[in-house]
Amino acid sequence: MFSVRQKREIAEAVQGILKGTGHPELPGGEVQFRLIVQGAEWWSWADIRNNGAVAVPAANPWNERLERAPGDDDAC
Repeated sequence: MFSVRQKREIAEAVQGILKGTGHPELPGGEVQFRLIVQGAEWWSWADIRNNGAVAVPAANPWNERLERAPGDDDAC
């Protein structure tokens, strides 16, 4: 549903929101979390985890293609 870049940006934003609460039960380092986003269709979803939990992010070619700007192509 989201590109790798988008997932990492979302994870960073969630991390900042969680840390920003200053809650005493949160760890001093990175907060571990899992965010499940349901898309408009049954087959459309995203599983987003804190960036530190994903050492080698897997890219879905379809999601990566959707992020390209209009007019971009593979011709180089």
